[in-house]
Amino acid sequence: MAVKMHILVCGGTGCSASQSHEIVEELNKELVAHDLTDFAKVVVTGCFGFCERGPIVKIIPDNTFYTRVKPSDAKEIIEEHIIKGRKVQRLLYVAPDTKQSVPDSKHMEFYKKQLRIALRNCGFIDPENIEESIARDGYAALGKCLTEMTPEQVVAEIKKSGLRGRGGAGFPTGLKWEIAAKSRPGEQKYVVCNADEGDPGAFMDRSLLEGDPHSILEAMAICGYCIGADKGLIYIRAEYPLAIHRLKVAIQQAEEYGLLGKDILGTGFNFEIELRYGAGAFVCGEETALIHSMEGKRGEPTFKPPFPAQSGYLGKPTNVNNVETYANIPVIINKGADWFASIGTEKSKGTKVFALAGKINNVGLIEVPMGITLREIIYEIGGGIKGGKKFKAVQTGGPSGGCLTEKHLDTPIDYDSLVAAGSMMGSGGMIVMDEDDCMVAIAKFYLGFTVDESCGKCTPCRVGNRRLLEILTKITDGKGTMEDLEELKNLSAVIKDTALCGLGQTSPNPVLSTINNFWDEYVEHVTEKKCRAGQCKALKKYVIDPAKCKGCTACARACPVSAISGTLKNPHVINQLDCIKCGTCIEKCKFGAISVR
Repeated sequence: MAVKMHILVCGGTGCSASQSHEIVEELNKELVAHDLTDFAKVVVTGCFGFCERGPIVKIIPDNTFYTRVKPSDAKEIIEEHIIKGRKVQRLLYVAPDTKQSVPDSKHMEFYKKQLRIALRNCGFIDPENIEESIARDGYAALGKCLTEMTPEQVVAEIKKSGLRGRGGAGFPTGLKWEIAAKSRPGEQKYVVCNADEGDPGAFMDRSLLEGDPHSILEAMAICGYCIGADKGLIYIRAEYPLAIHRLKVAIQQAEEYGLLGKDILGTGFNFEIELRYGAGAFVCGEETALIHSMEGKRGEPTFKPPFPAQSGYLGKPTNVNNVETYANIPVIINKGADWFASIGTEKSKGTKVFALAGKINNVGLIEVPMGITLREIIYEIGGGIKGGKKFKAVQTGGPSGGCLTEKHLDTPIDYDSLVAAGSMMGSGGMIVMDEDDCMVAIAKFYLGFTVDESCGKCTPCRVGNRRLLEILTKITDGKGTMEDLEELKNLSAVIKDTALCGLGQTSPNPVLSTINNFWDEYVEHVTEKKCRAGQCKALKKYVIDPAKCKGCTACARACPVSAISGTLKNPHVINQLDCIKCGTCIEKCKFGAISVR
């Protein structure tokens, strides 16, 4: 009997951490118990994207989408859905607006405006089975390039597509390949994949490698063919064990099938790929620092030129692209540059993958056409702000980006529009904030991250950013002055103009964007010693309303530093000098008598 139903189970890092492997085991046990192994098959896939409701189980061919599945649900799924053909209603996604169950992913708002190109295979195939990749056109583009196109024709197609680097800078990919191809012909050259994803809240590249590693290997081989390289290196952070495992499996399988290694497809083209591990340094996402790290040196950036395409790994011409950039290459070759260029905006073609996180209902991995607005992402795909709170800002571009506000909600998502708004595309992190977030504290958080991750090579970044952090700390501690605000702006401008690499040059962006969009909050912190969001601990003031206080003494008994005084059945008072702002008193008060000001 041929397999007629497939049970797809998310095997990405997020769902794996929520017992998805146990779900797989239980599903297989039930199939064996009911003698259904020839009728239905369990397939472990990559990330479906809807991380907020994981673990996800999807039934094919009816496309049923089950959310927050537990190992104990396996028996009911097999007995009700697989055997009796009845959907398990309690596991279906319930739309928050209509309160109705949604039968399949096609009708979910989360997916309606997405267009999956880079993520095309994630959630559809077993990433550890090369035959499933081949069934969805895996390595077809490589075969086409090697047998029907010259390297120059392939580069011309990539240039025509308008694909720009998805790692942050947005440099035209085809032009980058062309420079590497023309650089020192006949010499040893290298193709490098930058999988060192370091932005807080970012998990795009990791999910791509976990869900569709073969597309990256194929694209790297195509790049090698174009620039005259026979060696590929994937620089991946060691904290990505699942992605590393699946890459190793994929490389071995590709070699066994003759799609990597010597004389690929009998064309005489040789290309092999090795892994190089990073220790998690954010600065090693910058291509020259990454190359130094792979060479066993300290991960520090260098002045450009020369660019890696001219002198990179071991001093040889090297092409560096990130994971998402490579993921688009096979599709462009298979469907044509004109098809890809028809998606997006005039200067930003195709789609962009984002890790949508923060105070958003639908946390997850999304891929949208360039030109979509922030409003569509946050309120339609993202499902709005958690708890019905008011939207305040969204940080795009990670520590190198900036905070965009309500006035930017209709800004189209493309490289130039985001820069014009005071942020940047970056690699694809998108963190949403609500009314409970303090923007001064947010700027301080990102500066703290940058200071910790600075390689220390140049003075503007090593010293300048530390001074920025000290000023921000002073302000959040209630000790700032108006002169400090001017110093923040002046020092930020100096760092942007004088830092060595992109990390340093963009590090003041969170400070400048929050100052520009939330100046009143900075002034409040300085002049009124007030944090309206109540996030800056030093500026919090816990106060007891005597009209509401019943004198029950619950707060006084719970206070760890005995900062609350008063007698039984009489209003109590908090000694502000002794109070450590721990919030225990609010938790213990049953009458709502204590508030934060």
